[in-house]
Amino acid sequence: MKMWRDLVAEAKREVPLLQVKDVQEKIERGEAFTLIDVREADEFQAGRVPKSRNIPRGILEMEMERHFKDATQPVILYCAAGGRSAVAAQVLKKMGYENVSSMEGGFEVWRRLGLPVER
Repeated sequence: MKMWRDLVAEAKREVPLLQVKDVQEKIERGEAFTLIDVREADEFQAGRVPKSRNIPRGILEMEMERHFKDATQPVILYCAAGGRSAVAAQVLKKMGYENVSSMEGGFEVWRRLGLPVER
């Protein structure tokens, strides 16, 4: 039986992982991508990366299918620490999304680095 840490490790081998600073630079340069926070709504309301959209992990596949028809559109996912977003990115790749990545370290590292936070 695979444990959660095994699933996360497998996902991190299969999806591109971006460092927090890389994501921040993409935002500052105004690059075109969708930033999705896969944490639960209460986590999102407590604080989030600016310009991110909340789609909790539990409904991500359904919402992506409904609202993101272009499988080539760049999408970056993040969560609290990087595990949920890596697994979510892996699933989106399996669904056919071609340009999906996960922000390594998640919101915890974003906040620890003193980067801007929206509430």
